[in-house]
Amino acid sequence: MPSPAEIDAEIGRLQLAVGASELHGGLCGWLAGGGASRADWLAPVLADDTLSAPVAGSALDRLRAVSAAQLEDRSFGFALVLPDEDAPLSARSAALFDWCRGFLGGFGLAAGAAPGLSEEGTEALADLARLAAADAQADAENDDAEEDAFAEIEEFVRVAVLLLHGDAALGRRHRNRLN
Repeated sequence: MPSPAEIDAEIGRLQLAVGASELHGGLCGWLAGGGASRADWLAPVLADDTLSAPVAGSALDRLRAVSAAQLEDRSFGFALVLPDEDAPLSARSAALFDWCRGFLGGFGLAAGAAPGLSEEGTEALADLARLAAADAQADAENDDAEEDAFAEIEEFVRVAVLLLHGDAALGRRHRNRLN
C-alpha cells in the first residue's frame, strides 16, 4: 500500500481537491458498491470525466490494485489509509471522518439509490454516514481512553466496509452467476 505521503504527493501533482484518506475512502466505496477495479478509476470515483487514468505503477495505480485485492481477500487484511499513529489524535480522527465521507460518495456512485443491502448492511451504512458527519475535536488528547476509542471506531469502519462489500459487490456477482 502506498503511504499517505506518496498518495498526497500524487494528488498534489494532479491538483485534486481531496486528501489521501478521503480519496482512499472514495475508491473503497466505489469498489464495495460494485464498481469495477479498472485503471481509469479516478474519473468515476470522483465523478469527473475529465480525469485521466493514473500512470501505471504510480501511487494511485498501486492504491487501486492493493485496495481491490484487500477487499477481495478472505483473511480480512483490509486497511484504511490514515495518518501514522504518531500523528495527533485529532488529525487521525479528522482523516477517519474524511475517509467515511469519501466512502459514502464512492459507494453511492457505484451502488446507486437501492443497493439491496442486508439489514446489517443498512445499519452499517447509516453508522458510516453518522461518522462522516462528525467533526474531530481539536483539543482531543492522546490519552489511552481516547486512543482506545479511536481504535474501536477504526475497526468498526473496517468491518462495516467488508460487510458492505459482501452485500453490494460480492452479493451482486453471486446473483449474476446464478441468473
